[in-house]
Amino acid sequence: MTAPTLPPELEHLATIIVDVATAQEIGHTPGGRRRVIPITGGTVTGKLSGHILPGGADFQVIRSHTFTDIHARYVIETDQGETVYVENTGIRTGSAEDIAALAHGKPVDPARIYFRSYPRFETAAPRLDWLNTHLFLGTGARYPDRVELNFYLIR
Repeated sequence: MTAPTLPPELEHLATIIVDVATAQEIGHTPGGRRRVIPITGGTVTGKLSGHILPGGADFQVIRSHTFTDIHARYVIETDQGETVYVENTGIRTGSAEDIAALAHGKPVDPARIYFRSYPRFETAAPRLDWLNTHLFLGTGARYPDRVELNFYLIR
């Protein structure tokens, strides 16, 4: 019998501040209330550093008064000029009152919201090839004008 493997460790990859515009409301679809939040830019600091290029978006489905599926797609340009495609999928949950406040652009204490994600990265940059071959975990906080994310490499 072999010994169980050790649980994975987390190593901080980056703090990402995502600047967002006003949500585009699609309406109530068979899958839930759909909305698209344009990404207008942002900053990336940490082991991975640079800025977010405008043009991405967060495609959300609000499944209930307390549960939102998130699926953001955007591009990071590193300080060295490399580009990294990011696809970040996750969930955001909280009380109905807190989720309604977020939807109306009002601030909510991030400690009251469960916001977790799993970002995937794709890049052609040889220096960053390891982003293509590892898994990551994210935590997030939503503010009226931005989203703050911390991404961690799962070791």
